Amino acid sequence: MTTSLIERAEQRDYQKLFIQDLNWSRPDQPPVTIEHEGREVTATNVSSHKGLRVWVVNEKPDSKLEAALDQYLAKTSTDRILIFHDDTEQVWRWPVRRAAGSTTTTRLSRHRHRNGDTDPRFAEKLDVIRLPYDEVLDSNAVLAKVRQAFDVEVKNETKHASKLMARLYAAMEKAYPQSVPRAERDHEISVTLARILFLMFGDDTDMWEPDLFSTFIRDNTQPDGSDIGEQLSDLFTYLDTPEDQRGTPPAAFDGFRYVNGQIFSERVTLPVLNAEFRTVVLEACDRDWASISPAIFGSMFQSVRDAETRRQLGEHYTSEENILKTLNPLFLDELRAEFEHVRTLGKYEADRLRKLREKLGRIRYMDPACGCGNFIIVAYRELRDLELAIMERLQEITGDNPMLLANVGLKVTLDHFYGIEIDEWPARIAETAMFLVDRQCDLKLTASLGHAPDRLPIQEQATIVVGNALRLDWANVCSPQGEVVVAGNPPFLGPHTRSKEQLEDLQAVWGTKDLGRLDYVTGWHKKSVDYFAGTDDGRFAFVSTSSVAQGDQATRLFPYIFDNGWRLRFAHQNFAWTSEATGAAAVHCVITGFDKKDKPAPVLFEYPDFKGAPRPVTARHINAYLVDGPNIAITPRSTPLAPDLAKVVLGSMAKDGGHLIVEPSDYERFHSDPIAAKYLRPYVGSRELLHGEQRWCLWLEDAPPEDLSRSALLRERVAAVRAFRLDAKAPSTNDFASIPHLFTQRASQPTAFVCIPRVSSENRPYLPCDHLSPDVIASDANYQVQDPDGLQFAVLSSAMLLTWQKTIGGRLESRIRFAVRTVWNNFPLPRLSSEQREGLIAAGKAVLAARAQHPERSLAQHYSANAMAPELTAAHHELDRQVDALFGVAANPSEGERQQALFDTYLSLVPPKL
Repeated sequence: MTTSLIERAEQRDYQKLFIQDLNWSRPDQPPVTIEHEGREVTATNVSSHKGLRVWVVNEKPDSKLEAALDQYLAKTSTDRILIFHDDTEQVWRWPVRRAAGSTTTTRLSRHRHRNGDTDPRFAEKLDVIRLPYDEVLDSNAVLAKVRQAFDVEVKNETKHASKLMARLYAAMEKAYPQSVPRAERDHEISVTLARILFLMFGDDTDMWEPDLFSTFIRDNTQPDGSDIGEQLSDLFTYLDTPEDQRGTPPAAFDGFRYVNGQIFSERVTLPVLNAEFRTVVLEACDRDWASISPAIFGSMFQSVRDAETRRQLGEHYTSEENILKTLNPLFLDELRAEFEHVRTLGKYEADRLRKLREKLGRIRYMDPACGCGNFIIVAYRELRDLELAIMERLQEITGDNPMLLANVGLKVTLDHFYGIEIDEWPARIAETAMFLVDRQCDLKLTASLGHAPDRLPIQEQATIVVGNALRLDWANVCSPQGEVVVAGNPPFLGPHTRSKEQLEDLQAVWGTKDLGRLDYVTGWHKKSVDYFAGTDDGRFAFVSTSSVAQGDQATRLFPYIFDNGWRLRFAHQNFAWTSEATGAAAVHCVITGFDKKDKPAPVLFEYPDFKGAPRPVTARHINAYLVDGPNIAITPRSTPLAPDLAKVVLGSMAKDGGHLIVEPSDYERFHSDPIAAKYLRPYVGSRELLHGEQRWCLWLEDAPPEDLSRSALLRERVAAVRAFRLDAKAPSTNDFASIPHLFTQRASQPTAFVCIPRVSSENRPYLPCDHLSPDVIASDANYQVQDPDGLQFAVLSSAMLLTWQKTIGGRLESRIRFAVRTVWNNFPLPRLSSEQREGLIAAGKAVLAARAQHPERSLAQHYSANAMAPELTAAHHELDRQVDALFGVAANPSEGERQQALFDTYLSLVPPKL
């Protein structure tokens, strides 16, 4: 069926195609003829349905005339399909709308079909817009089908294009001889693919005749790809040659314009390539590169680079959604709000619009870890869209000639955008991508005002510096004076994943070798503060690992920023990071944005669902822990702040190679040995504690030497421990070889104690802990605290304690990592009266009693999110009611109310340190 539809389309009998084959209705409008710059073009309405109209033009005019026609038709056909055709191909266009703040931009998406080509995407579109014979669809349903055919295709282009670029990279790698050094090979592939990307984009954005590059490849290279490298090298040289120096061009190069801008300036001699490379180039040329999202460039880069390289550089590529989470609250929302306000000013509107446009022209944007330029690309596009909205409004209210508006000079220009990138390949992509997004913006300008600047040869370009941002002087890249915005997504890299060189970078930035747990990303925060020293106009924002706002890092990073006059303008609390790239790393992030202003009020973006949408909340003041509260630096303590809290210690550490541990499979063997059986003790790691599993250990602290020698099992295990410790790399472990029968750290308890897992899921509503008998040995995967009356268990089991842990404690990825010195020892539990103490103890016992009603459940099952037994939930609520009351919090408080109460109580006990 789809074959017949394509055949009908290729016959250019569009009226029969829509009315007979696709079941649309008859036309309802007469032909339309418009004149533009001395040329006329006629559009014929061949079909309509529920307000959607199909218009056909029996020629393919230039983009300016297409845009002028579309603007005219838009007056009576909000949603429309325009078909332009000649004898060899047809171009179907459809307006795709995109909302940004309160403004909406429109550009024409396109599907080009060359007659005779296999084109499954075209067939799919025609199938989608076919209407049923036996059902009358309303206008919304018809519109949805057309949008499915055209809008969804635009979204999918990015994924297809990324895969194609990865295939091109792989095909080029295969073609290079092994004798070529890897650095040279990677450099040449980087340069070549960036150039091919530019040429494919040029085909689809009217830089020259449509499909000029794809026709060049199809008609001027051998099917086996043997000469495509040579032909491309010659074409690259030609594109870098000014037109007055070209002489008579080869016929194959006719139509290609002088590009300049250094894209083609470096001479690259490509190897003999192959049929696979040629095939993929032609497949890539068939995509609609004019509609590719700017986020493609980062995801495309990540797709072609190996995972080890990504890990070393700390790369995490960014979706547009997450880029705008950073840029919108940092400065774009403010500009859009100003635009909306100006539109209410009546007779003063035009003058204020012109001033706002001038303001856009004063903004300078820099990403000092720009990668493929995704942040710069989106920032540029959004500012260009806002400038276009201003220009459209000026035309509407003043009647200014649109060509005059477009010709007076755009205020938002490429040379106002800067980037620093340590790796050449993404820097090359960033340079090219900025030209391409500039062209996309020009297409919108043409569609709206009928005119855009001629960009070739290239006169303006973004500044992308290849270098180490933590070693460079940023002021030499972009002066910090004036309205400068710095934002991006620097490498994360914690203490255990960065290289020696990266450690030295960070030490040089902070001016100390004592970095604590500071992540690599904090170097960019420090550099930003120093970069803007002496000015009050700057603002900066970075995506960071969530750990920068937890534990030790929060007390090191934020005091420096706050002490230098900055405030958190906005912050996104911990959320799941998403990327456009296939197989992207799962990362837990925060976004922090800073300025030195008093207004507007700071905005805190909370995430009730870690992987869901943020909820913006106006805050009084955002502190280092990214909550609405006073500036506090909570530093580790060696003893509890609250007099009613007991000392928590780490469990017992074996460092034995597993030889002092008895697994279930070995239990009977040891239990049947009369000597070894005396020293078997239940052994509880975090898994045993949470999931009820069983293991044992050999606790030989009181074993006489003769027992160790009389039991063959004990002799074997002790000898294995000695060998393991002697062979260890750490000298401290070697030292314990002299006592191979003992754990290296022994923390057995003389009485019943509470066992606390060091790491627990963030999805549990309470910290799972339990009372254990003194014969149990808790491993160093747990903490333990003596609890003779049950008070410690009650406090540990409260929502208030978990809120404190989540707010100021560190995490392992997103999981809760219990911190004794920072969290427990600083928990500001008010001094208890005898009555309050007894009440908490009773409430804790009620929690244990509720658990006992379901002895078959493990601790993890008891506290499975949304699956707690009703009686256990009720017992915890009563415990929470009593603990919350101690902090002056009413019943059923929000997490924010608990946080505020905790900080207020802490400040009443400890003077602020910021």
